[in-house]
Amino acid sequence: MSEPGRAHYFSRVPQVPSRPRVVHVDFQGRRFCFLTDRGVFSYRGVDRGTRLLLEALEVRPGDEVLDLGCGYGVVGIVAATLAVRGRVVLVDVNPRAVQLARENVRRCGLAHVEVLQGDLYAPVAGRRFDVIATNPPIRAGRAVVRAMVEGGPAHLKPGGRFYLVARTAQGAKTLGRLVAEVFGEAEEVEREGGYRVYRALWRRGGV
Repeated sequence: MSEPGRAHYFSRVPQVPSRPRVVHVDFQGRRFCFLTDRGVFSYRGVDRGTRLLLEALEVRPGDEVLDLGCGYGVVGIVAATLAVRGRVVLVDVNPRAVQLARENVRRCGLAHVEVLQGDLYAPVAGRRFDVIATNPPIRAGRAVVRAMVEGGPAHLKPGGRFYLVARTAQGAKTLGRLVAEVFGEAEEVEREGGYRVYRALWRRGGV
């Protein structure tokens, strides 16, 4: 059974009543405070997978970054503090998540971040990034997660990095093989607490 308040966090319309709260994450000596709510992923607190993804993430000052399936914005907002001369885009299908992410961006005073609502890569059609990072919604089904991986190359610049975190017990190794199949290679860059982070480079410059 799904955790109360967490059910259907990947749906277009949250099916649980709103109950906002604030959660925290510490990263590189800085404390971030995020407004969250029921009906979005990990609303009780930042999950281990997202924390591990942040540890693995390499973001340069001028990078353009896509946080795919952003939830209330943790990965994208932290990435924006690293990409100080770049641009960061957060995308999610869940309208409540998008609203929260926009509020969290506003609270952090990040002018170089935009939050878009839509399905997978549709809101960023035709755009390419230096970094794509995702903590995919495994419960949304294999087809959704596969589309998140397979759509990566078309939205990366040459040499761009694709990061994916998943729980080992929910098929992380299988997803790692999928990433390797799509990109030609994949490296497991972090493993801890039952989660694995994979990184792939896009070397062919387009599809």
